[in-house]
Amino acid sequence: MLEEFSAVFHTYWTQFLFVLPRLLVAAVLLAVVWLASSRLRSFLTARLAAHSADPLLTNFLTQVGRWLLVLGGLLLALQIIGFSGVVGGLLGGLGLSAFLVGFAFKDIAENFLAGVILAFNRPFNVNDSIQVKDHMGRVMELNLRTTRIKTYDGKDIYVPNSVLLKESVTNFTRDGFIRQDFLVGIDYEADVPTVIEAISGQLRQEAEVLQTLPHEPFIIVHELATSTVNLKVFFWTESEEYRRGVLELRSRVMNRVKTVLMAADNVSLPADIVEMQFPKNLPELRVRVIDQAPASTPAA
Repeated sequence: MLEEFSAVFHTYWTQFLFVLPRLLVAAVLLAVVWLASSRLRSFLTARLAAHSADPLLTNFLTQVGRWLLVLGGLLLALQIIGFSGVVGGLLGGLGLSAFLVGFAFKDIAENFLAGVILAFNRPFNVNDSIQVKDHMGRVMELNLRTTRIKTYDGKDIYVPNSVLLKESVTNFTRDGFIRQDFLVGIDYEADVPTVIEAISGQLRQEAEVLQTLPHEPFIIVHELATSTVNLKVFFWTESEEYRRGVLELRSRVMNRVKTVLMAADNVSLPADIVEMQFPKNLPELRVRVIDQAPASTPAA
């Protein structure tokens, strides 16, 4: 039995020594391919960036080029080791393999194909502020399977590409301009044209509020509510930086309007009127006031 084990071991050792040079060559080839793929990514990034102003498309194509080179190096390494039959079988059964892999990894394949479509035809660019479902933030990068979005509270959300392709995506910055609005409730005795002019004056004092056509601000009587006349203020601003250029500007404008209206003599900002009705058969309510003032200290 020992002789048989020794013979088997000697046979495998001989085969290993025969294959060892091929293994070394294949390992060196894979190392070279891996380094070359990193260099290729940098090269493609530089060349594509020079001919394209689209960083998302550039990043996506460089990733695809890199992984294609790695896959080609892996197949060549298998060929060098002597697994030519395996390589031929992989290439020959590509159709069946693609079907089986596509069925087994349906979500991955779906997200990859969605990424290809988004790379060439998509509703956003890098640094655009978008909202998809309940997620809102700035687009940072497009990967093979996901798109990374940085929320305004510092979170990184990786949204599957298929979701971006299927769901409605709201882009707040693609046009470069965005309109904001808010309500102001004034009392019925106030002179509406005077109030509108006062609010317009505050809008003109904000340099970031656009004043030219077709983005000039305007104010309308929106609603005659129970206790107030509700005015709706509309104004436009540039949306390159959504958080600072839109949200903070809206806050400043609202604070300006509140300050000037509260300082006016003939304008008030009344609260909602609440009417209370009691049933006729409700027993009479009586309020008893109890004096709980502390008793005076007796003189000594």
